[in-house]
Amino acid sequence: MEGVDVSARDNAMNNAASNTEFLRGGARKQATLYRMALPDHLCPFGLKARYLLKHRGYAVDDRLLTTRAEVDAFKATHDVRTTPQTFIGGERIGGYDDLRRFFGMAVKDPGATSYMPVVAVFAVGALLTIAIDWLTAAPILSVETVGRFIAVTMCLLAMLKLQDIDRFASMFLGYDLLARRYVPYAYFYPFAELGAGVLMLAGLFAWASIPIALFIGTIGAVSIIKAVYVDRRTLKCACVGGNSNVPLGFVSLSENLMMIAMALWMLAIA
Repeated sequence: MEGVDVSARDNAMNNAASNTEFLRGGARKQATLYRMALPDHLCPFGLKARYLLKHRGYAVDDRLLTTRAEVDAFKATHDVRTTPQTFIGGERIGGYDDLRRFFGMAVKDPGATSYMPVVAVFAVGALLTIAIDWLTAAPILSVETVGRFIAVTMCLLAMLKLQDIDRFASMFLGYDLLARRYVPYAYFYPFAELGAGVLMLAGLFAWASIPIALFIGTIGAVSIIKAVYVDRRTLKCACVGGNSNVPLGFVSLSENLMMIAMALWMLAIA
């Protein structure tokens, strides 16, 4: 597990084993949890910590810090910067991540790369495509289904980019060849992808959707190939928006290849 040394990992595993054996013996361990519960803010990590403790069989002495003064006093007394804080057997375990480590559970590294956003988009796109086929009484798992899947996925990816178009543009400018020469293209791209996806899904104005998809798909594919496979650069992909840790590579390239394939298929059947 990244970010945790061997001794810390071993201690966490030993703690997990001892906790399990203790519970098997019939006794129920006690834990004291201090968490923030202000009138205008209920700490989500405090709720997670309480659930985790109860799920692990602990009786929880749930102590709420209901004012900012109580929160500040608690932090000063225990010399901590954040809440919640868990105490077991008189020993301070720490915050929610520390509690997970104490139980031998993995803790996500916020800076680690992940393909999960892309997997989620493709999975939801597939489910929506099947639902459309079902509602329209179209053959499921046909060539047309593949086309609808590509169109739906284009729309979903465009939506993610449009959530924060400035952050997307900043990341996109790191590798897209046209955007580097003409910055407004970085802001135009999500709208072009969404427009082409909607038109392709509806089967409208192929004279517009086909060239748009070919244009942005080809430039995107060439840009990724140059950045990743020619220049050997390690970058994050803007394909699912500007706030992700998806690495730029083949999975990112697939978005552009699908657009090109969809455009060529529509051109062939037109």
